Amino acid sequence: QVQLQESGGGSVQAGGSLRLSCAASGRTFSRSAMGWFRQALGKEREFVASINWSGMTVYVGDSVKDRFTISRDNTKSTVYLQMNSLKPDDTAVYSCAARRPYTAATMQENDYDSWGPGTQVTVSS
Repeated sequence: QVQLQESGGGSVQAGGSLRLSCAASGRTFSRSAMGWFRQALGKEREFVASINWSGMTVYVGDSVKDRFTISRDNTKSTVYLQMNSLKPDDTAVYSCAARRPYTAATMQENDYDSWGPGTQVTVSS
């Protein structure tokens, strides 16, 4: 399994931006689809975005479409989540996740095998 570590979380005012990073260790990152999920206090985990191994296929959740962008740099074994126009409803713990190598990006959390510990994002009004 790949080991994952998120960074870049923090506190921001509504309308601001943050960029989350997820660094992966292990030799399979470049062949693995990656996803970002979030979980607000008292709510179920929610799909945010996912990207296939090459970066050519991307899925984005409806609640963040046109505001969040997922990307990856396989040379750095890192996946990113650029978050713009942040809203208080975006407040949550954001986690990155990896699928097994050679499987497609999906929007289902149960498809992902490795998870990072998460990073807190807090958006104030």
